[in-house]
Amino acid sequence: MASQNPTVAAPVATPKKKKDEKISNVRGIRNAFFVIIACAIAAVCIFLFAMGAPGNFEGNDPAGHPINLAGTVYKGGFIVPILMTLFLTVIVLSIERWIAISSASGKGNTTKFVSDVKADLAMNNIDAAMQRCRDQKGSVAAVIYSTLVKYKEMDANTVLSKEQKLTTLRNEVEEATALEMPALSQNLPIVATLTTLGTLVGLLGTVMGMIKSFQALATSGSPDSTELSTGISEALVNTAFGIATGAFAVISYNFFTNKIDNLTYATDEIGFSIVATFAATHN
Repeated sequence: MASQNPTVAAPVATPKKKKDEKISNVRGIRNAFFVIIACAIAAVCIFLFAMGAPGNFEGNDPAGHPINLAGTVYKGGFIVPILMTLFLTVIVLSIERWIAISSASGKGNTTKFVSDVKADLAMNNIDAAMQRCRDQKGSVAAVIYSTLVKYKEMDANTVLSKEQKLTTLRNEVEEATALEMPALSQNLPIVATLTTLGTLVGLLGTVMGMIKSFQALATSGSPDSTELSTGISEALVNTAFGIATGAFAVISYNFFTNKIDNLTYATDEIGFSIVATFAATHN
């Protein structure tokens, strides 16, 4: 008797998933460590060669009395370049976040974009909404585009139930948001840290300057006016730098946090509209 070979079913070729178009174009500095190092080098160079230039002091002697603001800042001591490093870091990272969040917002007005996409959804014109995402670009458009791709997949799916499709859409919104939004807040924790650190370092310089001032007053005989003025200059300069660094960092952090919140709200609003549209138009 001839042996019977079992029939082996040929593997079903699964269509390759079309690679999503790149909608998001968020730019930014990935490693802020190099920014801090560059700012430190710049701060030391400015402190030594610009503020410490002989022309800023009487008799062209850095040990003498300053004759302008740059010389007065130089008298602030070694804490000054540290504070300058922190201040420059806040400025550079603020500019970097401005560029990153501007690119994340897309090419057009985000509010108008959200309104137009909602209008397309109301007319069940998914292709038009997807084209708007391609034109807009940015993080919000990327999240919406990814969700609309999943929308069309669920629309063509005849296996899953309506509740399963809605759950899939909600998960897609959450996953796309989780991939896009963290890039917007990158480097902001450093700015938030500098809010407190700048003030504390400035306070340290203030205390050290006051110590020098009291030491000058404690000398026997008449107080050393040079040492007294140097100590006061160090205290006031470091106080000013510390307050400026902390204030600028607070403004920068709150400004960009508000920008990110607005983008997040826009994403949540559109995501809810997509899910609601699917629920209303499918049985």
